[in-house]
Amino acid sequence: MIIAITGATGPFGRAVIDDLLGRGAPAADIIAAVREPGRAADLAERGLQVRQADYDRPETLTAAFLGADRLLMISSNEVGRRVAQHRNVIDAAVANDVRQIAYTSMIHADTSGIPLAAEHKATEAMIRVTRIPFAFLRNSWYLENYTARLTPVLDSGVVLGAAGDGRVAAATRPDFAAAAASVLAGSGTGDAVYELGGDHPFTLAELAAEISRQSGRQVVYRNLPPDEYARTLVASGHPEGYATALAAADVGLSRGELTTDSGDLTRLAGRPTTTLADAVAAGLKD
Repeated sequence: MIIAITGATGPFGRAVIDDLLGRGAPAADIIAAVREPGRAADLAERGLQVRQADYDRPETLTAAFLGADRLLMISSNEVGRRVAQHRNVIDAAVANDVRQIAYTSMIHADTSGIPLAAEHKATEAMIRVTRIPFAFLRNSWYLENYTARLTPVLDSGVVLGAAGDGRVAAATRPDFAAAAASVLAGSGTGDAVYELGGDHPFTLAELAAEISRQSGRQVVYRNLPPDEYARTLVASGHPEGYATALAAADVGLSRGELTTDSGDLTRLAGRPTTTLADAVAAGLKD
C-alpha cells in the first residue's frame, strides 16, 4: 500500500511520517509530496520517495500521486486561497484513482461559526463529490499554538485573548499526527468523520495559571474585546487579515466551538493525549 503525504516537510507532515515509520510502514511505500524537494533530502535518505507537489501547479500534483493508494492532504496554510489549492490536489487524486483521501480539516467544520472553518467545509464538500472514500480529520487547536513561544508571555506576564471562559480541546501536533497515521495505516477505507481534540479542555486563564505555576513567574490571562485583541496581534507582527481571523477564532472558542468530548483522538492515537502541564513543561524547556 502506497501512501502519499502532502506538505511532508512541514512539522505536521514530518510527525505523521515518524509515526508511520514507527508503526512499521516501509519507508519506500511512503511518498513525501513536497513543494521544494531540496528541503526533503533527509526524508530521501530515510528511504522515502520524494516528489515535487506544488498546490498551485496541478501538473506536479498529478505526477506526485502516481501509484498512490492513500493520500493524506494536509491543508494549505494560505488562508483565503485554500479552496482553489485543495481543488487541485483533489483533482490529481481523482486522476490517479487514489482509493482514500484523508484530510486535515477543522473541528466542527460543517457547523462552526469560526470564519477559518469555511474553507475546510468547502474542501470537505469537494471531496465528498468525488465519491472517493474519505477520512476527515477535524483537528482542534495545537497546544503548540500556546506553548511554542512562551518568552513574550513570561516577559509581559500576560496571556492575551478574546476567549472569555471558553474551553479549548487542544492537543499536540504529535497527538494529531498519531491519529492521522492510524487512519493511513489502518485497514478501513469507509467514509469517516473524526472530531479530534485533547482529553482535558482548558481555559486560557488555566493556561496562564499553569505557566505561572511552572515558571515561578506571575502570569495572568487578560480578556480583550475581539477588535482590540486583533489590534494587539497586528502590533506584534501578524498580518491584519490573519489577526482578525485569530480574534474571531477566540470568539468561537468562547462559544465552545473548539472543544469536543468525542474521544476520537485518544481512540485513534491509541493513548491519552498530552496534558496541558506536560505541554507547558516542554515549552518552558525549549
